[in-house]
Amino acid sequence: MPTECLFREDSYLKECAARVVALTQQGGIVLDRTVFYATSGGQPGDTGMLTASNGAQVPIATAVYTDADKTEIAHVPADGAPALRVGDTVTAAIDWDKRHARMRMHTALHLLSAALPYAVTGGSVGDTEGRLDFDIPEAGLDKDEITARLAAMIAADAAVSSRWISDAELDANPGLVKTMSVKPPMGTGRVRLIEIAGLDLQPCGGTHVRSTREIGAVRVTQIEKKGKQNRRVRLAFA
Repeated sequence: MPTECLFREDSYLKECAARVVALTQQGGIVLDRTVFYATSGGQPGDTGMLTASNGAQVPIATAVYTDADKTEIAHVPADGAPALRVGDTVTAAIDWDKRHARMRMHTALHLLSAALPYAVTGGSVGDTEGRLDFDIPEAGLDKDEITARLAAMIAADAAVSSRWISDAELDANPGLVKTMSVKPPMGTGRVRLIEIAGLDLQPCGGTHVRSTREIGAVRVTQIEKKGKQNRRVRLAFA
């Protein structure tokens, strides 16, 4: 059953009321709606708490998609958590500090992909650091130079917004896709775009801040050679 993914329209929602609609064989809890981001696109699933109407609290260790089309989300309870039943009503609340840090880092990585206009072959979003892998035939990347480019983009306080286009529109504009290893979330007939005003536009299902200034200071901590044409660029909050 498709989950109403509230985080796609508002990354700043911290909690919501929901109802348990299914339990997976692996013990996952499927809700009719959720604020929990599910693991995808290099960004980990949210942690948090489900609180039932009787007061029982179920710590959530992560959230994952149950299907290839990424329409249904299962909330994975921590070991030893009390059981819920189909039909139970709950309040779903995320660990906001961890989510917000990932929002800041994810947006910073979009800026990194704009600062280094090469095909992206992989990436990871963390709470304190993140990375992108680039298909770059020549080396010569400079950590301080890239850090300075990112600082200028962040200081510009550019607005970050999302909008939807159809699958057909994306097919007609393949240049929007920067990632070689991760396909944009498709299959529902529409694709979500993240735009950083004047700086970047690409498909993304992740959570982001509202403006670049909210990212705060970041720095390039390491540039690694991972293959003949692969360079891994690591970011951390300064």
